Amino acid sequence: MTTQTISSDLRSVLRRLKLSPILTSLPERLTLARQQKMPHQDLLLLVLQDEVSRRDSLSASRRAQAAHLDPQTRLENWDETAEVSLDRTLLNELASLRFLDSHYHVLIVGPVGVGKTFIAHALGHVACRKGHTVLARPMDKILKTLRHARLINGYEAELRKLLAVDLLILDDFCLDTLDAQESRDAYEILTERHRSGSVIVTSNRGPDEWLATFADPLRAQSAIDRFVNNAYDLVIDGESYRSRLKPNFAGATTNTPSLDA
Repeated sequence: MTTQTISSDLRSVLRRLKLSPILTSLPERLTLARQQKMPHQDLLLLVLQDEVSRRDSLSASRRAQAAHLDPQTRLENWDETAEVSLDRTLLNELASLRFLDSHYHVLIVGPVGVGKTFIAHALGHVACRKGHTVLARPMDKILKTLRHARLINGYEAELRKLLAVDLLILDDFCLDTLDAQESRDAYEILTERHRSGSVIVTSNRGPDEWLATFADPLRAQSAIDRFVNNAYDLVIDGESYRSRLKPNFAGATTNTPSLDA
């Protein structure tokens, strides 16, 4: 059966109800219903469940796009053969998102390239699939955005964006030394989200090294103490994971021809 064999009246009604995407899977479901002699009520439920799943998937994709999440960094895409060490039990607990319900934070720390951003974005995708709002940005870009917003009187609006989401992912935290204004901004973000919203921080530096990157030690100590004592610590160590994301051309040979050839 194809969509062409479905009556025009039914197609018209589905369009009016904004349910026309059902037509994609409806022929298959009708065939299944006939084969299994499925009651009409069960068939209707199955078709509507298909539509619910489609809409949920579309909504999750839109939330992930708005969150600036890398579409490929999902837990199911993690390469289990990677020679990195991490607490799998803790990762499974974090994937349950119970930390998000309790407004706890997550610190993902380790050397360059071990997959910290991958794991952070993967948890962001899990949150999007469960209907949460997420925003993931490198810390330096957030600070630059806030600096620019001050020049156009838009600072409060930009700060509200960071505070309004259910999950805020700050990538490469304290990678560079912060000036006085950047220190205040980092302080505002961490203190305002303390026990009111969850933060995932990735960093090459441990919290004991963060203090030296802030221009204001007092603010730094206050913000860091709040975050660290309300956060799960996921430590990742091992080889660089980035080599596993490197594009590979199957037809490539060991002898690369000259561009002038």
